[in-house]
Amino acid sequence: MSFDRILRWALVAIAIAGLTAGGLARAAGRPDVADVAWALGTAPVIAGLAVSIVRDLMSGRVGVDAIALLSMSAALALGQPLAGAVVALMYSGGNVLEEIAVARAEHDLRSLVDRAPRQVHRKSGERIEDAPVEDVAVGEELLVKAGEIVPVDGVVASASATIDESAVTGEPIPVQKTRGTAVLSGSLNAGETFRMTVTAVASKSTYAGIVRMVTAAQTAKAPFVRLADRYALIFLPLTLVIAFVAWRISGDLTRSLAVLVAATPCPLILAAPVAFIAGVAQAARRGILAKGGRALEALARAHTVLFDKTGTLTVGGARLLSVEVAPGEDPDEVLRLGASLEQASHHVLAKAVVAAALARGLALKPPEHVKEIMGSGLGGQIDGRHVVAGSRDMLLSRAELSPWELRAIRRASWRSALVVFVAVDGRLIGALLLADELRADTPRAIRLLRDAGIKRMVMVTGDRAAAAQAIGAALDLDAVLADRVPADKVEAVRSEQRLHPTIMVGDGINDAPALAVADTGIALGARGASASSEAADVVILTDRLDRVGEAIIIAQRARRIALQSIFVGMGLSLVAMVAATVGWLDPVPAAIVQEVIDVAVILNALRALNPPLVRSGPHLTAEQGLTLHHDHQALLRDLDRLRQIVDALDDAAPESVAALIGEAHRLVQSSVVTHEREDEDSVYPKLTEVLRDRHGLSAMSRAHREILHLARLLARIAEDLPSEKIDRYLIRDAQRVIEAIETLVRMHTAQEEDIYEAVAA
Repeated sequence: MSFDRILRWALVAIAIAGLTAGGLARAAGRPDVADVAWALGTAPVIAGLAVSIVRDLMSGRVGVDAIALLSMSAALALGQPLAGAVVALMYSGGNVLEEIAVARAEHDLRSLVDRAPRQVHRKSGERIEDAPVEDVAVGEELLVKAGEIVPVDGVVASASATIDESAVTGEPIPVQKTRGTAVLSGSLNAGETFRMTVTAVASKSTYAGIVRMVTAAQTAKAPFVRLADRYALIFLPLTLVIAFVAWRISGDLTRSLAVLVAATPCPLILAAPVAFIAGVAQAARRGILAKGGRALEALARAHTVLFDKTGTLTVGGARLLSVEVAPGEDPDEVLRLGASLEQASHHVLAKAVVAAALARGLALKPPEHVKEIMGSGLGGQIDGRHVVAGSRDMLLSRAELSPWELRAIRRASWRSALVVFVAVDGRLIGALLLADELRADTPRAIRLLRDAGIKRMVMVTGDRAAAAQAIGAALDLDAVLADRVPADKVEAVRSEQRLHPTIMVGDGINDAPALAVADTGIALGARGASASSEAADVVILTDRLDRVGEAIIIAQRARRIALQSIFVGMGLSLVAMVAATVGWLDPVPAAIVQEVIDVAVILNALRALNPPLVRSGPHLTAEQGLTLHHDHQALLRDLDRLRQIVDALDDAAPESVAALIGEAHRLVQSSVVTHEREDEDSVYPKLTEVLRDRHGLSAMSRAHREILHLARLLARIAEDLPSEKIDRYLIRDAQRVIEAIETLVRMHTAQEEDIYEAVAA
């Protein structure tokens, strides 16, 4: 326990003892003893406050504590020791109340620190030994038992592990981790005992970074707290003027004393720190770690937000967009062969191809005799065939481009994607299109920022202009700055800062300088404690961009509550001062009234602990939202097949056209139509109970009717095929209908995902 804390509790104990002893003496008929007891209970508080004021003056601060010092000193000088004792109890008790309130607000922050593991179960030869967490080295194998906290960063060495990351990221649902998957320190083992391999020592693990940030959050002081002192510079002379007027009106210094007692400025002293610490704690519950009130106050004033692109607005890694195939080839076979070969490569694109094939349930074969050409591709043997994957120039440097190759390259250009061609025994069979994708939660995050009052949003990225402009247009950003190196990002932040308070949001090491320069730097730190997290003022511990908007809303609410507490508290104090001026309040009742005001102000400031985004009424559970998401994932796979059928119809022979159109018809009926009718019959009624504005859902139902109409058109085409002449006009009509269904359902599904995300618990 610190000396200051011991002193605060000692002073309040002395004040209570003096007030109680004086009351007992007065009841026993000894007013002289009572006055002495009250004076003795007041004097130590006066001395402690005088030391505090001198210390503030030496550090260049002038606060309103002087009013409390003046009122207690005047009470003793004017022979009103009871009033002095009440003020002493009020002031010392107010400090203790502040400590209790701040401790309540900091509970969520302290719980993070208290959870930090101290011991680990380390594998040593054939046995397991307990060791201090500080002794763990990279590469060692640890055992994490059921219900234990993961002590350091690492990767899962067992077949699987069930991890609860809620304390670190704020995500409530445990996630299943497979062998080789990263696991963050501070997470909880929610399943069976598993083995892990250490990738970072304790001091450099995610949880250690969080603990350092929590410590900073607990000790930092908001500029807004100093702003309360500025109000005090107005309140102090105003109090003295009113006290002087009270004396001039009545000629009685006791009335001036009542004014000073009523003016004791605990609302100014207590409101701001309690509100901002409560805001910091509320943010921590949502996986948002603000490094103190300073960061929260800056967030509340933000006008402009700058975003990095890769890893911030987008997922930050290559994803398979589509598989383009030569006439007569099977897309799954192209992907299977390409992924089987890419297993031998450590390139980031190779990992994306393998992950996409495994996600589709394709059985990969081990490649043999693999030879990698750095930067171009690789080749090897798979099932006795020579498979090559890489750039077209590497595969066929002189051959003329075929129509399907031109189509693949054109589509890649439109979507700013990379193309990996796949050849078997010297013949091109297909191409894999890979690109960075927009985060699923990015559109909602942008809307939430607009709702929070952000007026300008800018993307600043090192990526090329074409890819950046496409993302900027999709999100309706106010400006896009592409081809920017870290120094250019810093200059972009400074340019915006000259106009308005600015936030920078990023996740990479190259964002760290810009994060440090911005009024508020926000790092997406779910992937570990990096340079960006250290440079930032706010760290989002979960991999969700929409938490940025939530952080701003929490900050705005904390600032609003702090202001409200200050002004309402000052207003009530002024009313009490006026009542004392006209003689309605004597010194002792005035002190009691002021104490009631103090308690009300603290309770109001603690409202910042409550969530600002509380939605009353029914809602979708997280499990329901996850089920809907899985349904959509299955639907999207069928939409990919529809797109492949549209492409196949370009070069299909007349005898195979009927089969392709028939397949598309059966797929639409069994997958798309069934899904949309289930949505209309079972999902939308639930959403109607949740959504406040049901007109938007009516528009979504209108999309269902249009999809069903297009499905009927495709059914007509499929039914008429036996009697219709298959010519280019019929093929074109079928392509148009199938493509319209695929495009509309894909867009409609994305809109539904946004709605499910917004209304999930």
